[in-house]
Amino acid sequence: MSARAHGQHRGWTLAAIISATGIVYGDIGTSPLYALESTLTEAGRFDRLAVLGSLSLILWALTLSVTIKYVSVIMRADNEGEGGILAMFALAQRQCVAGSLWSRMVVWLALAGTAFFFCDSLITPAVTVLSAVEGLRVMDPGLQHAIIPITVGIIVGLFAYQRRGTARVGALFGPVMIVWFLVLALTGAEAIRADPGVLYAIDPLYGVELLVQRPEASLGIIGGVFLAITGGEALYADMGHFGKEPVRIAWFMLVWPALLINYFGQGALQLAHGRFIPQTLYYMVSPGALPWMVILATAASVIASQAVISGAFSIARQAVQLDLLPRIRVLQTSATELGQIYVPVVNWLVCVAVICFVVGFGSSDALTGAYGSAVVGTMLITTILGAFVALDRWNWPRPVVGLLFGLMFVVDSVFAVGNMSKVPNGGWIPLALAAVLFMGFMTWRNGRIELRAALARQAIPRSELAKLLASAKRVPGTAVFLASTPDLVPSALIRNLEHNRVVHERLIILNLEIVRTPRQDAAHRVDIDEVLPGVYLVTARFGFMETPDVGEALKACRTRGLKVFMDESSFFVGQHVVRARALPGWAGLQRNLFARMQRHSTQAAEFFRMPSRGVVVLNTVVEI
Repeated sequence: MSARAHGQHRGWTLAAIISATGIVYGDIGTSPLYALESTLTEAGRFDRLAVLGSLSLILWALTLSVTIKYVSVIMRADNEGEGGILAMFALAQRQCVAGSLWSRMVVWLALAGTAFFFCDSLITPAVTVLSAVEGLRVMDPGLQHAIIPITVGIIVGLFAYQRRGTARVGALFGPVMIVWFLVLALTGAEAIRADPGVLYAIDPLYGVELLVQRPEASLGIIGGVFLAITGGEALYADMGHFGKEPVRIAWFMLVWPALLINYFGQGALQLAHGRFIPQTLYYMVSPGALPWMVILATAASVIASQAVISGAFSIARQAVQLDLLPRIRVLQTSATELGQIYVPVVNWLVCVAVICFVVGFGSSDALTGAYGSAVVGTMLITTILGAFVALDRWNWPRPVVGLLFGLMFVVDSVFAVGNMSKVPNGGWIPLALAAVLFMGFMTWRNGRIELRAALARQAIPRSELAKLLASAKRVPGTAVFLASTPDLVPSALIRNLEHNRVVHERLIILNLEIVRTPRQDAAHRVDIDEVLPGVYLVTARFGFMETPDVGEALKACRTRGLKVFMDESSFFVGQHVVRARALPGWAGLQRNLFARMQRHSTQAAEFFRMPSRGVVVLNTVVEI
């Protein structure tokens, strides 16, 4: 099935819409737990202008940043159904001239955006689950001491459940989130009846007036408003799990209306009481219904975490395939949906980091200071790359791109400046983590470039292969050699000839190529060229959302007439042992770090799904 047919197959079914509601909108759907409260706190003096101005800013932030930017425009930038910062990077990179300044800038932007997204994956589960569990304090102040242990227990359970796969998680969480959004809408509508005048906040001038009259608090207010739209990038990254249409239908039919009604309901309740009410969402239900609201909010916060966790899995696999990260183990969790995966190392590293955030900060109020700094960086970079894609791939007129993406850039920049006010109160932590991740990505990418150059210098061109084989003794059987570059003799073949001085009767040089599309059409999976009698060069192509599979490549060979079977072949893999030359300063440190990363990356035999038996690994020492 082609990638395009695969995307169509996912369709607009009710089940897809329900699952998309559960996976995609958990993050943004739990923002009512803390967004308006944080904005009013930043506004300082409580009065009608503070409430109406905050609501106006939240309304128009959701409209501009989510409805217009992500749902209507950015989701058009799917790479054959897949979304996320790296899918957009792959689209943008196709139009770049290799080695050009813009090509390097696209890489830097993609690496920075990926680093920011991973930081978002660390903070979102911490702040959402903790803010929900803190509802216990409203029920009984004596339960304060139990909040952190319960939060940690929920988080561990959530990450342990990931192995079951996105489809099962979506089937479980989708109905819960639909109930959550319906409750948000119903409680909000009931509260609006107490003060219908809150609907005046639809006028954007109230937001402008609040910022103008309270300039000393404007940055903090903008940072608080931003909490209402966090989840937009996860929405785009998770699009590949279900397709864009179910995601859009869920937003317009349920999610967006429910969020707006609830925010306005919270504002109406604040105005009706004439004072600031913390944790407003819980005061919108009767005391008898409060325990059920806490349980539902906790379930919704778990689902909010799911949105960024599944997005992190997708981004991690894309980063590996695009050679931005070392090889890591990726497990397929669905027999029908290629986008549904589980990445063990990412899952448990994120789990440990989330627990550290919960224990270290201790409250959702403290965490909101760190929340947003990472998300806004990804959103800003998405806008820049999106403008390039709109110009060079969609061929939109420059004035249209300038007007539309210019507006998005201004909005994102305002939010970026607003979040700078959070830097002293914990916002520096995700920024520091993002910087560390960015340097790690750059170290791996630069190291891989240097490694390939060093291998090329000591490699033997394929044109010399006949001479190499002439003196070797032939033995029965088929040997498969993995080749990173089809024009060069595989290092494993050279080492085999040096040490064993024999070669099999039939040689297959297999080059696994990652293309810039999410999936490769199976009908065009392989190209086969018999370069010498009994020596075949096979190029097998896989999309960056697929895991390269030697068995799949050989199966495709059989459909093209080359009969080769896994259990009848020997496999030779060249392993590169990197030694870093002694250099002063950052260059030497970076090369040593790359050498360590290379040693600890998943072995080629496991990553490329080769048989556990019949694999020979031959080392080649490379100095960079």
